[in-house]
Amino acid sequence: MKTPARTSAKTTRATLALDKAGIRHGLHVYAYDPDAPRIGLQAAEALGVDPGRVLKTLMASVDGRTVCLLVASDKEVSMKRVAAAFSGKAASMLKPADAERLTGYHVGGISPLGQKRPFPTAIDAGSLTDPAAEIHVNGGGRGLQIRLTEGDLVGVLNALVVPLA
Repeated sequence: MKTPARTSAKTTRATLALDKAGIRHGLHVYAYDPDAPRIGLQAAEALGVDPGRVLKTLMASVDGRTVCLLVASDKEVSMKRVAAAFSGKAASMLKPADAERLTGYHVGGISPLGQKRPFPTAIDAGSLTDPAAEIHVNGGGRGLQIRLTEGDLVGVLNALVVPLA
């Protein structure tokens, strides 16, 4: 996979984080639809990619601690499993305004990479197939996806891989 040359419009904190870590990746721009009922599914369709290969980024709270979750765009997370993944009792999704403030990204463009500060991250085990397989995550802007290997994503995020869906 070749890292394409970037213009400033395609450089985000997420792409800079991958560059700094030396991780090869590709960028894919698509027509973002803010009215789509499920943004991750809209991204998969726009890119012509299986929805299971596009991970959505969700921000949650477990016993008052902010965490980042990644799950295939065609799956839903179980708050019970999220709490268990982080050894907590209760989990809930963050309000959009809180997610934006904490990550520095806008909803619909929240990337797990290059957030204002790192948060403990978990990736749904059922959304991963092979460390060498390619996966897509939000690139830090609406209508921008990053393609990289599952293994590189888990490694750069130092993520837990646990059942979340």
